[in-house]
Amino acid sequence: MKYQHLSQQDSAVWEIIKKEEQRQNEELELIASENYVSPAVLEAMATVLTNKYSEGYVGRRYYGGNYNIDDIESLAIERAKKLFGAEHVNVQPLSGSPANAAVYMAFLNPGDKVLGLKLDHGGHLSHGHRVNFSGRLYNFVQYGVNLQTGIIDMAEVREIALREKPKMIVAGFSAYSREIDWQKFKDIADEVGAYTFADIAHIAGLIAAKQLTNPVPIFDVVSTTTHKTLRGPRGAIIMCREKFAKQVDSAVFPGMQGGPHDHITAAKAVAFGEALQAEFVDYSRQIISNAQAMAEEFIKFGYQIISGGTDNHLMVLNLTNKNLVGKEAEKILEKIGISISRSTIPNDPNSPLNPSGIRLGTPALTTRGMKEKEMKIIVNFINQAFQNKDQENKLSSLKQEVKELCNNFPIPTKEK
Repeated sequence: MKYQHLSQQDSAVWEIIKKEEQRQNEELELIASENYVSPAVLEAMATVLTNKYSEGYVGRRYYGGNYNIDDIESLAIERAKKLFGAEHVNVQPLSGSPANAAVYMAFLNPGDKVLGLKLDHGGHLSHGHRVNFSGRLYNFVQYGVNLQTGIIDMAEVREIALREKPKMIVAGFSAYSREIDWQKFKDIADEVGAYTFADIAHIAGLIAAKQLTNPVPIFDVVSTTTHKTLRGPRGAIIMCREKFAKQVDSAVFPGMQGGPHDHITAAKAVAFGEALQAEFVDYSRQIISNAQAMAEEFIKFGYQIISGGTDNHLMVLNLTNKNLVGKEAEKILEKIGISISRSTIPNDPNSPLNPSGIRLGTPALTTRGMKEKEMKIIVNFINQAFQNKDQENKLSSLKQEVKELCNNFPIPTKEK
C-alpha cells in the first residue's frame, strides 16, 4: 500500500512500518496462525469506516447515521452464512479469545463445568488453562491426546464426559495436526446433555473450502478467527443455531464489548467474498499438500512430528532427539530469516516459555505461491540451520538463500 500522508506526517512510525514490510518481504513466515491478506482486505481496513460508532446490531443501533454500516455488516453476515452453512452469524467479535469468552457467557454461568483439550496437548489458553479467564471463571476438566499416537482418544473423551458430566464440551485446537471427528464429540455431548462448542480458529479457511469437515451444521455454536487460514483481517465471528442467536448476540454486545470495528467488518466481508471463489479451494488444497510435503521431509531428516504427520496446515516438531528446545530453535531460525513459534509437546517436561517443540504452518508460504518443491527447500534450510547453529558464517549464508527464495515469491501486498 501507499502511505503518502503517514510518511510525511509521522516519519518515526513510517520508518518502523517500512522495516516490517521489508522483513515480511525478505523472510519466511512459518507461524501457523499468520498469513498475508490481499491488497483488497488491506485497503478495506484503512477506510473511513473506522470513524463510526455502531453499538448494537443491524437496524437496532444506539447511534444515528449507521445505514451504510448496516449494509456492510449485513453483507459480511450473508457471506459468512454462505461460506459455512450457518443459521446465524455474529461478525462483531474483535478477536478470538473475546469471541470464546462471549460463547461461554452465552451458554454458561461462572463455575459451570466444561470439558476442553489440554494446552500442552494442542489446546488453546481459552479452552480452560488456569492462567486464562476461562480457567479462572469456569470449572474446566480436560482431555488429551494418546501419548503413543498423538491423536485425541475419543474413548477417553467419552469416559471423562460420562464421569464429569460437563455442561459444555469444547472441541478445537491451536497445535493439533489431525482432523477432528466432530460427530463423535456431538454424540458424546448428547449422551451427557452437554452443549457443543467448536473453536475452528486455525482451520476455518480449510473448512470453508471444504477440505476438512464442517462442524457448523453439527455443533450448537462455533467460533473462529478471521485471519489464519481464512486469510482475512485480525478479528473473529461466532456461528450458531438460530435458536441460540439472541443469547449469543447479547453476550457479544452488550455482554463482552461495545462498538464493533466497522473497518474490520468490511475487511471480513471482503475476505469472505474471496473465500467464496474457486481459487480459494485450490489455495486451501495446496496448504494441506504443502504441509504434508513438509512433514514428510522433516521425517526423512529424523525429526519427530507429534501424531506422525498432518491432515491440515500445521505440525508440531518434538526437538528432544535433536538436543534442542523451542526457544533456542526459534532464535536460530530467526537468524536466517525464518519465523516459527515455540510449542509444547504432550506432557511437556519443560516450561511453556521454553518448551520441547516448535509449531510450523504453511498458510503464509502458500499465499506467496510456494508449493511442494519449496517446502522441501525450506525444510533443508531449517535442518542446516540447526546443524550449524554455532556457525555464524553458515547462518548468514542461509539467510541470503532464504532472501533469494522470498524474492521469487513476493507477498501479495508488496508494491509493484
